[in-house]
Amino acid sequence: MTELSLELADVNLQEFYGPNNENFKTLKAHFPKLKIIGRGRNISAVGNEDLLNELNSKISQLIFHIQHYNQLKEKDVEEILETENSQASRIPKSAEILVHGVSGKLIKAHTPGQRELVEKVYKNDMVFAIGPAGTGKTYTSVALAVQSLKNKEVRRIILTRPAVEAGESLGFLPGDLKEKLDPYLQPLYDALKDMIHFDKLSSFYEKGIIEVAPLAFMRGRTLDEAFVILDEAQNTTHAQMKMFLTRMGKNAKFIITGDPDQVDLPPKQKSGLKEAMNILSDVEGIGMVKLTEKDVVRHKLVSKILKAYKQLDEK
Repeated sequence: MTELSLELADVNLQEFYGPNNENFKTLKAHFPKLKIIGRGRNISAVGNEDLLNELNSKISQLIFHIQHYNQLKEKDVEEILETENSQASRIPKSAEILVHGVSGKLIKAHTPGQRELVEKVYKNDMVFAIGPAGTGKTYTSVALAVQSLKNKEVRRIILTRPAVEAGESLGFLPGDLKEKLDPYLQPLYDALKDMIHFDKLSSFYEKGIIEVAPLAFMRGRTLDEAFVILDEAQNTTHAQMKMFLTRMGKNAKFIITGDPDQVDLPPKQKSGLKEAMNILSDVEGIGMVKLTEKDVVRHKLVSKILKAYKQLDEK
């Protein structure tokens, strides 16, 4: 008799065990000759060595499924248990689905502009994506980053924004520096919450696998094997943008998003985003995507509002 001990690290236990432990009961029923015990993150089993090796493989495949799809239904467990090991871990390819989000939410590129962004990111290591609010440039970028992390194409995700006082004073906000800066970074946190379960997301934060930080925190670093997103880049200065772009390390992906028409910098300060797009437009390996009000995925009134303001600006 041989004993096997496993730790269920970096996996949502509720999804693994299933409602009323149904998933775990199905797993045990598939291996009637093994004595299998599950206590939280610890799984132990006793029995024939070959069966234990098969159990180990099946549990790995169940964890793999949860990590990629953020859910594990009883039918998924049955399918994995009945499928040959060589086939069970294959992920169906889809040109549209970027990430299987929390509760099975399918996160896709919904508009022509978003699909162009996806294609440009697949083909280039650095992409500039500009467009008005609500076009999904940030959300789609975060989905691409999560996809790369899940596919082990990168080792970490770094999301950053310049902390610019848009009509408000940071100095008068309550709390320490982190508490003052977090409101600027909230849209990035919100996107991640849609795509990764809370407990796993918390673990990623703690381990530094996912980092959300103000742009100033990027200074002096080399970002290797990372998917890095600079959001609200219209509020960077020349020096900040140059600093950020030169942080790029080996096997890295950079996306720079922003709205050139919503600059919150002082009147005499030039936007680093506009300048960078002008001087880098012909550099091979850098993609440029422009989303428009046609790509807005918020309330239908948002698109009409943006169109009205655009007409006013043109006058």
